[in-house]
Amino acid sequence: MPVDIQTAIEIARPRQEVAEYAANPDNATAWYENIEAVEWQSPKPLAVGSRIAFVARFLGRRLAYTYEIRELVPGERFVMSTEKGPFPMETTYTWEDDDTGLTRMTLRNRGEPSGFAKVAGPMMASAMRRANTKDLARLKEILELRGRSDSP
Repeated sequence: MPVDIQTAIEIARPRQEVAEYAANPDNATAWYENIEAVEWQSPKPLAVGSRIAFVARFLGRRLAYTYEIRELVPGERFVMSTEKGPFPMETTYTWEDDDTGLTRMTLRNRGEPSGFAKVAGPMMASAMRRANTKDLARLKEILELRGRSDSP
């Protein structure tokens, strides 16, 4: 059973700032609750083809996986995917200006679970949706607090 989850949030910061922060793997442990470690497998800066290894804890299990950057349109779209492991996944971030001057960030995870992940697919989808909602709320909090500290 394929998993396809999309979550969005409005953030009161300029789109470019939100995109630069969110797409930087070095910031992942700050706003993703389940990500414990990030290691660049390719030289910086981030580009299509870059590979980044992540260690996460999800549903009580330790997951180690490497994402490859598939698409990078600064300030608009960021796509990374992994093909190995129990849950090959594609993660997409998009950023848009909304009508009120806020940035709308959408986080989409989709993939085809196998093994244990396949059996737990429906439960995983629900847990992923909750985690994504919390992660985007944390991202919003970090960026909006940082914005307030930048103000005179």
